[in-house]
Amino acid sequence: MRGIIKRHNSEVRQCLTITGLVGLLQIVLLTWLLLSSMDANANSEMNEQSDNLVHELSEIGQGSLLFKKAQAFERAPMLDTQVHMEITGMINRVRLVQEFSNQTDQWQEGIYVFPLPENAAVDRLRLHIGDRIVEGQIKEKQQAKKTYEQARQNGQRAALVEQERPNIFTTSVANIPPKGTILVEIEYQQLVKYDSGLFSLRFPMVVGPRYIPGKQQVVGFSGTGWAVNTDEVPDAARITPPVMHPGTQRKNQLSITINLDAGLPLEHINSPYHAITINKQHQRYQITLRQESTLANRDFELTWQPHPSVSPKAAFFTEQKDNETYAMVMLLPPETEQAKTINREMIYVIDTSGSMGGQSIRQAKAALELALTRLRPGDSFNIIQFNSFTSKLYRQSQPVNQTTLTQALNYIRSLNANGGTEMATAMHSALAGQADNRVLRQVIFMTDGSIGNEQALFDIIRDELGQSRLFTVGIGSAPNSYFMQRAASFGRGTYTYIGKLNEVQGKMDALFAKIESPVLKDITIDWGKSNYIEMWPQTIGDLYRGEPLMITARAKQLPNAVIVSGRIAEQTWSANVTLTGGQDSSGLSVLWARKKIATLMQSKRNDEFESIKQTVIDTALKHHLVSQYTSLVAVDVTPVRPANESLDRQAVPTHLPEGWEYNKVFGQPYPATATSAREQFLIGSMLLLLSLFLFMTQRRSVYT
Repeated sequence: MRGIIKRHNSEVRQCLTITGLVGLLQIVLLTWLLLSSMDANANSEMNEQSDNLVHELSEIGQGSLLFKKAQAFERAPMLDTQVHMEITGMINRVRLVQEFSNQTDQWQEGIYVFPLPENAAVDRLRLHIGDRIVEGQIKEKQQAKKTYEQARQNGQRAALVEQERPNIFTTSVANIPPKGTILVEIEYQQLVKYDSGLFSLRFPMVVGPRYIPGKQQVVGFSGTGWAVNTDEVPDAARITPPVMHPGTQRKNQLSITINLDAGLPLEHINSPYHAITINKQHQRYQITLRQESTLANRDFELTWQPHPSVSPKAAFFTEQKDNETYAMVMLLPPETEQAKTINREMIYVIDTSGSMGGQSIRQAKAALELALTRLRPGDSFNIIQFNSFTSKLYRQSQPVNQTTLTQALNYIRSLNANGGTEMATAMHSALAGQADNRVLRQVIFMTDGSIGNEQALFDIIRDELGQSRLFTVGIGSAPNSYFMQRAASFGRGTYTYIGKLNEVQGKMDALFAKIESPVLKDITIDWGKSNYIEMWPQTIGDLYRGEPLMITARAKQLPNAVIVSGRIAEQTWSANVTLTGGQDSSGLSVLWARKKIATLMQSKRNDEFESIKQTVIDTALKHHLVSQYTSLVAVDVTPVRPANESLDRQAVPTHLPEGWEYNKVFGQPYPATATSAREQFLIGSMLLLLSLFLFMTQRRSVYT
């Protein structure tokens, strides 16, 4: 009898356990259906509620929201972009026309996250409505957002341009009519780059998926991205636009027209990643893509080289505005002989995360193998790789010899791209162990920079750099130029881009020429007795071989000349630069303001945040600039959407950068590039069910 009762009790407990599990499973499935039904609801308010609910539920899992289902992309506005550049001397004025086309029968709001050069000074917004043009106004960020949201709710056509990072912006367009189109025109200004006798510019076309570290945050969720906000990247949802699968039929097309007036005879013009057509008229050139348009999935680069006999050594430009003089000075320091031989400790860091899969890892490995050939007897080196984890070839740097070089080559050739981008640990490791001050310590950091926590990395570099020098090498078709440039600036180094495999030799040779040559440092500008000179940057960083000195200044009246001085190869160097007869150039005031804002944001610390924030706001408002704290907003006064019609909010999806492997980025179970919140909820629930099942099974075995 006891055996029968015992068996009966066991069966009852088993039945209750199964019943409980089934009940929990029903809850899970019902929640899934609820979320799915919310996703299908076109009403914008319901979408926001759905997003908030999904975000709260995602606390259960790790990782972040993945993009919506592929079929949802069909509802998003189609996007076509025309780019027009006017290059005069060293200044590039760019006009972007973004055409949002609504292919559905519903009223739409389109949201597009897109890249711009990290030094772009965005100062104009126009909303085209038929033959009418609505000019955008600069406002503090929250006020601009409030103005836009009120217009959206009232059924008015409106556009909002916000800065997420210095190289990531968001355009929001409200009330696009069914089967209708709205044009948004954005203008910005930038300085072209001049280095080693070559002028160049890069125009980014796509925001690559960013790795988002940290713990998820429920409070403050906003944005249409595939990632949830975390304690380390509180705006993750705003910098991770949905990504189309490579097989998707949708295309974001982009056309480019460039009018180039270099001001001096050119030896050649080149575009390394896109085929171009060049038409010359006198000393001006019109440059277009050979194909009418291109897929917006990799950076466009243009280079032009003057004849050696007319290569500039110095340049001076001015602009008169509001009773003040704005000036830009470029000065190329003299060429120097190769630095005297000194023993070096070289730390090579290579990104082996999933975003580096395909072409990028091959480029990085080829560059790293080439770097080893520049090592000399007496040098020491180490190799650090990072993805979800960080590992070293050696516990500490080893001397250069045949054995260590062979080990290093075998190590490099064994590397594969996979996992997350936990860059902070690798940066700590690269900057640690600086005991020997008798050697020159140089860190070469190879990555695509696809991270969302840039500021955390900048803080590490600023706090731990010591006597090291950090050089960044951007890898792939769409590297994070903001991270590359600023990390090198904090690291007292320089940055290089490698966009394809056949560039490795030339780009790395140029980098080695810089790091093996004397550095111009301790640079100062003597403005004489002139008062009220505001120069940016106020502290001038070190210059490497071929790099020019570039400064912008504002003054009531400029002196006739300034003295530039510094130290190169432990010797004092100085030059007298004449500030008369400069070429008039419109837009210098905007570039000056942009440089001021960038420098302030680069130097800001928590204890001085409020004062710097207010200075940035005041500068941006005065010069009509988009910044971290100001936005451009344009609103049409006439409501067009009927009050009884709902508004469908859709994020415009982007392409995966060319050469990236989709499954390497989105197919791995690591945070920010793996699992959707809904899937995480189900996985978490299933794990909970499994735990309960194991627990009840354990209890049953104890009772029996």
